[in-house]
Amino acid sequence: MQRLHARYPFLETARDAVATEAVDLATVVEQDRAVVDRARERVVAALEDGETGEPRREPRTELLSYPVARVLVSMVDERVLVRKYARAESTTAYDRFTADFEETTELKSVDSTGLDLETLLAEFDLEEVVRETAAGYRIDVGTYVPLAEDLWDDEWRLVNRALADGEVPVTEAELLTLLQEAIRTRIEDGLPFDVPQVIETALEDDAAEIREVLADLELTREIDTVVPDLFPPCMKALLDQIQKGEHLPHHSRFAITAFLTSIGMSTDEIVDLYRVNSAFGEEMTRYQTDHIRGDSSPTEYSPPSCATMQSYGDCVNKDDLCERIPHPMAYYENRIDDADDEEIEDWRENESDGESESASGD
Repeated sequence: MQRLHARYPFLETARDAVATEAVDLATVVEQDRAVVDRARERVVAALEDGETGEPRREPRTELLSYPVARVLVSMVDERVLVRKYARAESTTAYDRFTADFEETTELKSVDSTGLDLETLLAEFDLEEVVRETAAGYRIDVGTYVPLAEDLWDDEWRLVNRALADGEVPVTEAELLTLLQEAIRTRIEDGLPFDVPQVIETALEDDAAEIREVLADLELTREIDTVVPDLFPPCMKALLDQIQKGEHLPHHSRFAITAFLTSIGMSTDEIVDLYRVNSAFGEEMTRYQTDHIRGDSSPTEYSPPSCATMQSYGDCVNKDDLCERIPHPMAYYENRIDDADDEEIEDWRENESDGESESASGD
């Protein structure tokens, strides 16, 4: 059983196993360098490779490295690290459970180190809302929406699904992707947390090393930075139309608003952008923005994919990067990652100067 927990440390039973061993985490981080080294490796590999590195052969080391890795992520306390770490752990889990499923032709437990679909569904209380059909699976719509909300491709949007009797049809591959999202969400939702001082002191050098890796990769700006100069051409064009006071069709307004909320702009900032429009209505604009953001609706909406932007006629001024990128958010992440600090600072200074000139002219 310990090998299963070491292989899938996000399981509730794995957490219980750590607790029943009466493990004092402070003692572990002070006395067991093998655990700490593996924990640091998990986090660094998440940043550099998008996975969690080679597992240790000793199950106890592998199992305990998971909670210590979460401590390190919490100590560094950067949103981009939380996101990338959770994504890497869920990717590793996906690779493992899909391999386990291939080892058996029936949905029954495999061996003590493997996992079956029935157990994984039960882990996330999904056994009653997912049912197998001749064509694949169907999942309760109330469960599907939150699991699919961070999946960018248009195929995941509810409007593109044959919803019937409160259920959404999914293929087996899609169900496994939704399970990966359930794992990622569980891991990400608990981070960061407050770390006791004694543990923080023992791990400071390891956390510092992770900060250095993060700085070298220039990822701390990843998506919580608003730099219009780096927007994809389609979003630049829509923003330009807004700033000129032009009327946008509903689909265009949705696209740019969803994009701006996704990169960290507040509702107040977005509402202010629309004020130049002669048909501006603050109450409706604020309501629509909060709805897209997920503040007044059960779903936080992502911007449309490039394919959808093209179908609506909003895909304009394509550049070379557009040819290789399937989604405006992926384009922006790529440009932010490639931008240097000087370029970011130059834009911020220009923006600040522009605001000062606007204020002095009023």
